[in-house]
Amino acid sequence: MPLEPATLLETASAAVKAIGADALLDGIVFRGEVTLVIERDYIVRIIEALRRDPALSFSMLVDITAIDYLEVGREPRFDVVYALVSLEHRHRIRLRAPVPENDCHIQTIVPLWRGADFLEREVFDMFGIAFDGHPDLRRIIMPDNWEGHPLRKDFPLGGATSFYYKQDTDEYAGEPADLVPRIRVQDSDV
Repeated sequence: MPLEPATLLETASAAVKAIGADALLDGIVFRGEVTLVIERDYIVRIIEALRRDPALSFSMLVDITAIDYLEVGREPRFDVVYALVSLEHRHRIRLRAPVPENDCHIQTIVPLWRGADFLEREVFDMFGIAFDGHPDLRRIIMPDNWEGHPLRKDFPLGGATSFYYKQDTDEYAGEPADLVPRIRVQDSDV
C-alpha cells in the first residue's frame, strides 16, 4: 500500500535531513505528488538513502530531465529533475536539484543506476548541464558538431535550413544536387 503524500513527504524529508542539515531545501506536495528540492552536492548520497530506507525503497529510476527558468528569471536558472518509483510500496517521488548557469554541473548517478547513462547524456545534449564522473558524456541526440543546446530558453528559434544532415566529411548525403537550403515556414512547404 503506498504511503499517503504527507507521510511520504515526512519520511523522505527525514531521510534527506539525516544526510546533512542543508541537504533539503524544500518539500512540496501538490495534487498528491511529492517533490523534494535538494542541494545538488548531496544528490548521490540522497538517492542512495532513498533506495536503502526500507520504508521508502525507491528502487526504480524513471526519468532524468531538466527545467530552464530563464523566462521566470529565477536563480539558479536550471533544475535537474529525477523521477523515482518504489516498486515494493507503489509510491513515487520527484527530486529537483537547482543548478546555476555559471556553474552548470551535477554529480552523475550512473554508478547507482546504469540506465541513467543515456538520460544524463540527453540532459547534457539538450540543456548543457554536465554530469561530473559520467563514463561517456557526449551528445546523444544532436550531431556532434551542433552548436548550442536546443531546450534552453535562449536557444534561437527558426526553421531548418536544410532537410538533410550531411557530415562535413561525406561527399554525398542523398540530397538532390539542385537543393537550395531554405527556412521551412509550415509543413505544407515540404
